[in-house]
Amino acid sequence: MPKAHIIGLGKSGIAAAKLLKRSGWLVTIGDAKSSAELQRQQQELAAQGIEVKLGYSLNLDSPDRPELIVVSPGVPWDIPGLIQARNLGIETIGEFELAWRNLQSRPWVAVTGTNGKTTTTALIEAIFQAAGFYAPACGNIGYAVCELALGEKTPDWIIAEASSYQIESSPSVVPRIGVWTTFTPDHLSRHKTLENYYQIKAGLLKKSQVQVINGDDAYLRQVGIKDWPSACWTSVQGKEKLLGDPQFGAYIEDGWIISQGESILKANALQMVGAHNQQNLLMAVAVARLAGIEREAIAQAIATFPGVPHRLQKICTWQGIDFINDSKATNYDAAQVGLASVNAPVILIAGGEAKEGDDRLWLETIQAKAAQVLLIGAAAEAFANRLQQVGYTNYEIVETMAKAVTRGAELAQQYHATAVLLSPACASFDQYQNFEQRGEDFQQLSLNLGMI
Repeated sequence: MPKAHIIGLGKSGIAAAKLLKRSGWLVTIGDAKSSAELQRQQQELAAQGIEVKLGYSLNLDSPDRPELIVVSPGVPWDIPGLIQARNLGIETIGEFELAWRNLQSRPWVAVTGTNGKTTTTALIEAIFQAAGFYAPACGNIGYAVCELALGEKTPDWIIAEASSYQIESSPSVVPRIGVWTTFTPDHLSRHKTLENYYQIKAGLLKKSQVQVINGDDAYLRQVGIKDWPSACWTSVQGKEKLLGDPQFGAYIEDGWIISQGESILKANALQMVGAHNQQNLLMAVAVARLAGIEREAIAQAIATFPGVPHRLQKICTWQGIDFINDSKATNYDAAQVGLASVNAPVILIAGGEAKEGDDRLWLETIQAKAAQVLLIGAAAEAFANRLQQVGYTNYEIVETMAKAVTRGAELAQQYHATAVLLSPACASFDQYQNFEQRGEDFQQLSLNLGMI
């Protein structure tokens, strides 16, 4: 029986393990962490014949080596163990790649980009579902892709949000339609240079049969037609600003979304705040039209689209103040967009595990819109120093989300703020397992205010 080793006991790792087990592999999952929850999962998987090693790092020096290693999305591709594995000739792939090998008979839509991926993916899912397709979102949103391969019903389309981590470890994936939402510096601690980061994402798009690209993104517009001469380009700024063939692209003109030369629906049909969401809608509509979906199904899906959890998600209104969960804003650019989308004055909650990137526009937006900033997590001191450097002094270090929500409610009343906004500009791993858990904590704490 061939041996496989999975790195990472998350949703993706568990799905990959079950898929390999079903295919006749002897499977082990290793995770460097250990907790009560992980121990519970360990026992559950042991009952299914899958060994789990907690507090474990892969050891390839023993003769009992696996023939296959599958990497969960958050695991760096260049850690010593994986480099050693490749040098030893052990096949090393990502969970995304494993799913592709089981689902490549289906057409894939792969959505990548620095920001905007989740909303665009969710919009595409909603449109395809309204058109009668079984097309659940997966990857970084919804299901792990291997979970769909495990299901009794095979999807009609795979609608996958693909991070640079997933692309890097999945060389065989060839989407029917590749979507590129935005491109700004992110994950540079992992990818080292902007050029490396660009080439990883570009690799996925080059393999796609058709590309849909945001022509309003400054970097993507700059590389433009030179790199992507036959792409379906999009622009919220009208036909005149559109790169490429207007009859192939998608744009907004006179308040209407035009795709492939046809008026599809009013741009304001989407009930989500922020001009950036009109661009997300444009890309989703372009994908739908390329897949042959009729305008009626598109209009029906958008009219009832509820928004995306953890992305400018209104949780409640307390004493006339909106509490808004933007936990998905894990870098400066996403947090700047989130803050810019909410009416001033705002009480902003920010902080967590900081990332590299250009924070200048985010700081400018804070100066323009935030009445007070409440800082949490590991980045609190560093963010306080940056705010001081630009002459902004209305901040407090409160450390925890519980203190931030309570203090945010007090300050919002004091400043007559419209909203308390969690838009962290940081990863969550200093205090939470993921951005979803952070957003859920904010949500529960906000809802509890009504009980005080």
